[in-house]
Amino acid sequence: MTDLAAASIAAAGQALAEVAGLDGPVAVDRRLAAAWFATSLRPDNWRVPAPWDPVAGDYRTRDGWIRLHTNAPHHRAAAERVLGAQADRAGMARAVAGWAKADLEAAVVAEGGCAAELRGLEAWASHPQGRAVAAEPLVAFDSDPDRSASRWRPRPERPLAGLRVLDLTRVLAGPVATRFLAGFGADVLRIDAPDWDEPALVPEMTLGKTCSRLDLRRAADRATFEALLAGADVLVHGYRPGALDGLGYGPEARRALAPGLIDVALDAYGWTGPWAGRRGFDSLVQMSCGLAEAGQAWRQAEAPVPLPVQALDHATGYLMAAGALRLLAHRLRDGTGGRARLSLARTAAFLIAAGPAEPEPAFAPETPEDLAPEVEATSWGPAHRLRPPLNVAGAAMRWDRAARRLGDDAPAWAGEPGAALR
Repeated sequence: MTDLAAASIAAAGQALAEVAGLDGPVAVDRRLAAAWFATSLRPDNWRVPAPWDPVAGDYRTRDGWIRLHTNAPHHRAAAERVLGAQADRAGMARAVAGWAKADLEAAVVAEGGCAAELRGLEAWASHPQGRAVAAEPLVAFDSDPDRSASRWRPRPERPLAGLRVLDLTRVLAGPVATRFLAGFGADVLRIDAPDWDEPALVPEMTLGKTCSRLDLRRAADRATFEALLAGADVLVHGYRPGALDGLGYGPEARRALAPGLIDVALDAYGWTGPWAGRRGFDSLVQMSCGLAEAGQAWRQAEAPVPLPVQALDHATGYLMAAGALRLLAHRLRDGTGGRARLSLARTAAFLIAAGPAEPEPAFAPETPEDLAPEVEATSWGPAHRLRPPLNVAGAAMRWDRAARRLGDDAPAWAGEPGAALR
């Protein structure tokens, strides 16, 4: 996991150096990189909410294990349409126990929920979706034939200052990507639906961003969104394949609104194969692709043993940032926009192919010197952050805005009229 953390952060750093023309070393602190894959935030006398819904987790079926992801209310409702309303894990365990794991996975997914049965590495390698993912590139790049000169240029003192990034992502991977871009000066505007929240993750992931809400079913909000997209340099989105198309914002519509746009897309299970449209999260992909089963075997445990952090999310996030920056470098050279597509399942395949790492000494415990000296005035109270794990040719990684609640800001680019707090 530490190798993956250091490598993915370094990839983003190298891409930043390329696009900004920075001539110097790209240095990653392995210890801090591993720590940022867990959490960077250290609240001062307040607590971040628990990350998991009370009934989310791994359950034993009659023939193995399954994981239910119920953090979003509509995902819990989908699981309970299959298993009945449950007040706690004990009730859910009784409801799950009589099912075969494959049947329950299929039933929950059919209801629009999120579930994954525990599979081994070999079972995933022979599964139709496992084979499809293995044939995909780690980052799939496509260029647009149309040319449109970029309005943006890098600045040596703050490499990404003025770069407009429209962020339509949630949970971890996409927000990691846009947090990285914000750390070098990008103007990141995150848009969420009116009813979406992720209270355990927002304090970690909104660092450096403007956070607004729009309802794309309303004509006025659609007009606002289209104006924002027309002014964006980069779009980062994490909807399932076809979801933006259903809202009227498919690839052709996006290119028409924003010629030369850099378009970076994420999904869970890959862009080809029978599961290309399946909902998923890091913890589910680890169950599906064999990582949790490999951990169980390694530890000789009774239950699945996932990676110690959501490493697929974090690594994919930094690779998304790297992809966006590589495409930006091309646009600065020849004026063409382009697209990058990534998936958690393909990042998992990359990690699995690397094989087990050699044991190394444990990192030293965290000390006050590992924290940045500034106090961050978040929307929930004061906090400190870990020092950034990356240095790119002397360019400082720092954030101009403290973490904030979703919807705290008006939907406008920083510095434009109407960009003040709601």
